Amino acid sequence: MTVIVLLVATLVFRLLGVLGVARFTTWRVSAAHGLAVMLVMTASAHFVPAGVTFMPNHGDMVAMVPPFVPFPAFMVYLTGVLELAGAVGLMLERTRKAAGVCLAVLFVAMLPANVHAALNDVTLGGEPASPLWQRVPEQVLYIGIALWAARTRTQSTVNSFG
Repeated sequence: MTVIVLLVATLVFRLLGVLGVARFTTWRVSAAHGLAVMLVMTASAHFVPAGVTFMPNHGDMVAMVPPFVPFPAFMVYLTGVLELAGAVGLMLERTRKAAGVCLAVLFVAMLPANVHAALNDVTLGGEPASPLWQRVPEQVLYIGIALWAARTRTQSTVNSFG
């Protein structure tokens, strides 16, 4: 579901660019905003009360945290806040580079939780967690987009021409 949100949001932003919205004239910026939309969606689960069952909730997120991580409930709130901060950072040109790099690090840091969830039959919103064969490539995709978004126009131009 998260990949679909990322792709659809990115395509909508790029279409807006084609239709004349100057902010979205490049795929890189459109993807940065698409990733931001996805992050708002995923971060929301970190704060949803346990009684909500139609989507992943805070309790589901806590169950994903591997046993070696201290203060799992706090860590879930912290990663939710960091995802939201990263989403905001991606939307602002002056903070996009830092946000992209920090999000890439965050995605790497959160991978053990996804591995733990897949290997321990953790459910998210009543559904099984994504299997590793699906989740690991998704995480690599998110890391790649975050790092691509972090590239400045100058870096993109220099790398494109030599």
